[in-house]
Amino acid sequence: MATLSTHSSSEIKEQPLPSPPPSVEGVGDRLLRYKAKVTTKDGWLGEFDFGWLCTPTLPFGSKRIRKTPFYALDADLPLLVAIVCGFQHALAMLAGIITPPIILSSTINLDGELQAYMISASLISSGILSAVQMSRIPLWRNRFLGTGLLSVVGTSFTTLSTANSIFDAMYNNGTCPSTTAADGTVTRGPCPDAYGLLLGTSLICSFIEILLSFVPIRILRRIFPPMVTGTVIVIIGASLIGQSGIPNWGGGANDCMSFPTTGIFVKCPTIFAPRPLTWGSPQFIGLGFLSFISIVLTEMFGSPFLKNASIIVGLVVGCIVSGAAGYIDSSSIKTAPAITFLWVHTFKIRVYPPAILPMIAVYIACAMEAIGDITASAEVSRLKVEGEEFDSRVQGGILSDGIGGFFCALFTVTPLSVFAQNNGVIALTRCANRTAGRFCCVFLILFGVLGKISGVFLAIPNPVLGGVTSFLFANVAASGVRVLCQLQWTRRERFILAAALSFGVGDLMVPQIFTHLFDGVNNPSPGLQGLLDSITIVLSTPFLVAGLVAVVLNLVIPEDDEVEVKEHEL
Repeated sequence: MATLSTHSSSEIKEQPLPSPPPSVEGVGDRLLRYKAKVTTKDGWLGEFDFGWLCTPTLPFGSKRIRKTPFYALDADLPLLVAIVCGFQHALAMLAGIITPPIILSSTINLDGELQAYMISASLISSGILSAVQMSRIPLWRNRFLGTGLLSVVGTSFTTLSTANSIFDAMYNNGTCPSTTAADGTVTRGPCPDAYGLLLGTSLICSFIEILLSFVPIRILRRIFPPMVTGTVIVIIGASLIGQSGIPNWGGGANDCMSFPTTGIFVKCPTIFAPRPLTWGSPQFIGLGFLSFISIVLTEMFGSPFLKNASIIVGLVVGCIVSGAAGYIDSSSIKTAPAITFLWVHTFKIRVYPPAILPMIAVYIACAMEAIGDITASAEVSRLKVEGEEFDSRVQGGILSDGIGGFFCALFTVTPLSVFAQNNGVIALTRCANRTAGRFCCVFLILFGVLGKISGVFLAIPNPVLGGVTSFLFANVAASGVRVLCQLQWTRRERFILAAALSFGVGDLMVPQIFTHLFDGVNNPSPGLQGLLDSITIVLSTPFLVAGLVAVVLNLVIPEDDEVEVKEHEL
């Protein structure tokens, strides 16, 4: 899921740099260049202003003028600059990559070993597929695989909301086990097969995004204009806040929210936690707020380097305090392997027919996001955002996302898509160089291979995670608002947005509205039941139903001739 970081518009709107002409370099010349880079100060540091990057922003201090040059896409980048900027990109992406597997594994109550593996697999897959996305591999004619930009991919937030609806359907129809206590409390059991069904369905649905990459960009923009994409992104962010962010802030997004009187979820996160409390306890709220306010203070006073890692700062501060207070369960760290990789654990990959339609919609949403994210990445990299070359970058990015979705299922992770979080890092460091991006890929793979790191992430208390992810998901919604703000507000656009929000916000506020829609259908055949379940999942997923309404109305309602006059112009 894309979140656009804030940065100076003056930096982004500078004139695009022309692409450097291709040059032929011999092996000897290349070896001499590498030797000079490793053995000279200029090869390591260049003219990069590391002092400015690491200097805190003091309330009454004078602002320091930067002397940092802009490093274009394929410029000769000093070695230390490449390493530092790559590490900064990895830190900026880290929270967005680890959050979805933590939430998904918690939803279906997987054990700590599987949860830690899912985090590692997401990090490793992100590093591998980001390297493919940055490579821009030529295929045929003017077709490419990848954007060729510093495009980092991460676990798509789009999948989370849909997966929650799919998992709910699986527990309701008995695909996943659950027990009902005497007081009516329903406790869900572990269901790794549900994750395998999600992966298998994702694998076959990935072909829809591959096909979309061959549709002319102008047609995609006609079907999915900013009105549609902005609405979808806003609803995704809002739904994630309600489904995961705030519930975890209160103590846990599991059965403890319903305040049962018996069972392991009488206290949050369970009665086996080091210091279990009831959901919404002031101690939990305080821990989440501490993490949240740490992000705010980092934005106010942190160095430019820390500002783009503010999410990590919030997690670290929250973990230090919660650890000192005894809220951290270190068992996940102790049981996590020192070294891990893909396929250490596997899942039964099968197809769940009712999830096909919702997952097709997820991949369409990923393609919509990719268009906006790639445009933002090209803009901040000072490249043209129109013309044949730019269109080929968008085509290559969507194709890489689609093929990546296929391999993600084989890598045992949910779909990865282009993120825009790293655009703020590019604007800040003035480094759009792919060499820094490749170092970012190395760091992400390293974080995943070191299994203890995943154990550390898994040990983060729910309130700390909730305080941080509430901000992270709100940033997603803010990105959607930013897209909508770029529109010329006609009566037509206001009407489409209002209609889409009627369904999207309605689903958010009353999530059970469509769950009993087909209860009156008697003895449906298995095929019909699968179709009805698919429709229910789509209608019960806020961003899917809002996006569907926005797409249909955008295609059928005629264009307005005049733009509404703003009130201050009257």
